Amino acid sequence: MRIASDLIRFLCGPLCLLCVFVVNPAPARAADPTYWGDVRPVLRKHCTVCHSERKLSEPDVSAGLALDQPDLVRKGGKVPVLVPGKPDESLIVTLLTSKDKKRAMPLDADPLPAADVATIRKWVAAGTPEGTRPKDDDATIARPATPAKVRKLDVTFATKAALPKTVATPGPLDVTLPVGPLPPVAAVAFSPDGRQLATGTYGRVTVWDLDAAKPAKVLTNVLGAVNDLKFSPDGTLLAVAGGQPSARGDLRLFDTRDWKLVASLGGHLDTVSGVSWSPDGTRIVSASFDKTVRLWDAKTAGVLHTFTGHSDFVYAVAFSPKGDWYATASKDRTGRVVDAATGKGLVTFSGMEQEVLTVAVRPDGQQVVTSGYETQLSWWDAKTAERVRRAGGPGGATHEVALDPKGTLAAAAGGDGTIRLYKPEAGDQTKAVITGSPVFAVAVDPAGKRVAGGGADGTVKLWDVAGARLLATFWSGAGTGEQGDWLAFAPEGYYSASDGVAAKAAWRAGGKPVADLKLLAPLKNAGGVAKAARGEKVPEPVFR
Repeated sequence: MRIASDLIRFLCGPLCLLCVFVVNPAPARAADPTYWGDVRPVLRKHCTVCHSERKLSEPDVSAGLALDQPDLVRKGGKVPVLVPGKPDESLIVTLLTSKDKKRAMPLDADPLPAADVATIRKWVAAGTPEGTRPKDDDATIARPATPAKVRKLDVTFATKAALPKTVATPGPLDVTLPVGPLPPVAAVAFSPDGRQLATGTYGRVTVWDLDAAKPAKVLTNVLGAVNDLKFSPDGTLLAVAGGQPSARGDLRLFDTRDWKLVASLGGHLDTVSGVSWSPDGTRIVSASFDKTVRLWDAKTAGVLHTFTGHSDFVYAVAFSPKGDWYATASKDRTGRVVDAATGKGLVTFSGMEQEVLTVAVRPDGQQVVTSGYETQLSWWDAKTAERVRRAGGPGGATHEVALDPKGTLAAAAGGDGTIRLYKPEAGDQTKAVITGSPVFAVAVDPAGKRVAGGGADGTVKLWDVAGARLLATFWSGAGTGEQGDWLAFAPEGYYSASDGVAAKAAWRAGGKPVADLKLLAPLKNAGGVAKAARGEKVPEPVFR
C-alpha cells in the first residue's frame, strides 16, 4: 500500500507516461513470434491484470497503459515503450531485465522467466508483428459491449412488506433487478465510530455511510479480488488487501478524508489474504498466499520483517492488544504467535487436521481463537499454545471470526449460510443467524450491537445481535455515476437506490407485477433504511 512514483514502472506499476513510438512494422518471418500467438499469453499471465483496457480509467492501477490489445500497446502514453526493430531501446524489454529493483518489472514480483523475456525481445526485433487473432479469443470482453450482447441474470430481493387486499395486486412485495451474477463479498469492516461500513468484492470497495444509507465512496483502483480490509484504529486510513493469484500481492492504504491512495505496499509474490493494524496504528501486518507474513511501517511503507515460518498459504493474521505480537492462520494446519519486534515465532497452535482459515485475538490478549475447515472454534492460551476449549462451529467452513473491541462477542462466518455468535469468555455459542447464503466475511461494530456479513450472494447483510434480526441489506455494483449502481433496503420494504437501479427495478406483489407504481411511493425512504441500519425499529409502510 504505497504509492509508486517512478514514472517508468511498467508491468504492474505506474507507467502513466509511457507510450509507443509508431513506425511501420517489418513483415514477420515464419519463425518470428507474433503478438496474438506468443506475446499476449505472456502479458496475460504477468501484466494485463493491471494493464488492461478496462483499467485505463484507474491510473493508480494501470498507469494509463493497456497491453491486452496490440493497438493499445502501440497507442501508449508519452514516453516510448516500443521501438519496433530495436529491443534494446524499448522499455518493454529493458525494464524486464533491469538490475535496478526500483525500475525492474514486474514491480514487486519475481522476474519473468528468461524464455518469456526472450520471446518479447524477439517479437520487438521482428517489428512487433500482430499475427492472426484466435477466433475464440476473449479480448473483446474488455471492449464496451452493446446492451444487446450483455446478458444479465435477475436477482430478487424479498421484503416483509405487502400491498393490501384493497388494491389490484395485493400480496407480499419483492423487487427484481437484472444485475447478476453477483461476485461474492469477501471482506467487511466497520469504521471505529461505527458510522461507516467498508465492503470488498472483486475489483471494488464500497464504503457505506450508514447514517445516510448510501455509498460514501466507491474505490475501483484496487488490484483483483479484495480479500480483506481494515480501518486504522483512528479511522484515518483504510487498508485494502488483494492481488493477482500466483503473481503479486496488493496492499493499499487510502486516506478516509478524501479517499486518495496514500501508499501501495508491494513485495508479496502472491495475493494478500489478510491484514491487521497494530493498536497504535503505526504498523500493519499482512498475510499472503506466498507463505509469508510481512510487518510494515505504516508511515514509510517499509518492511520491518518477513516471517517465513509457515510451509503453505497464510490466510489470516491478527495483532495482540498491546502490539507486541501477532497471531497467524495457515493452510499448513497450524497457527503461530510471532514476536512483532524480532519476527521470530514464539509458539505454535497445532493438532488441527484441516486448514486453518481464520484467527482472532481476545482484547485482553490472553487467548487466541482459530477455525477453518475444521469448523469448531479452538480457544488457545496465547503464551503456552495450550488449547483451552473448543466450541461447535458452522456446518461448513468457518471463513472468518471477528470480536468486538470489548471482547464480549465473537462472530463466525459460516460456509453453511450462518453467522454464529459466541460469548468469548466461556466460548459458548449463543445464536445461529440464518443468512440464506454462505458467509465469507464478518465484522462486529464497535458497540457490539450489530454484525455485518458478506456473502456468496453478492450482498452485505446487517444484523441485530440481541434479537438476531435482519436490519438492512446492501448491494453495490458497476454502473453509471461516481458510485455506480447500488441498493440499500430494510426488510420492512424501505429502500434507497441509485437512479440506474430505481429505473431497472421490477416490483411484484403476490408474484404479479405491480401495475400502479405510485402505490410504492412510501417505500422510497432513505431515512427509514438508515434508521433500520442503526438498529432502531421502523414502522411498517402504509400504502394508500
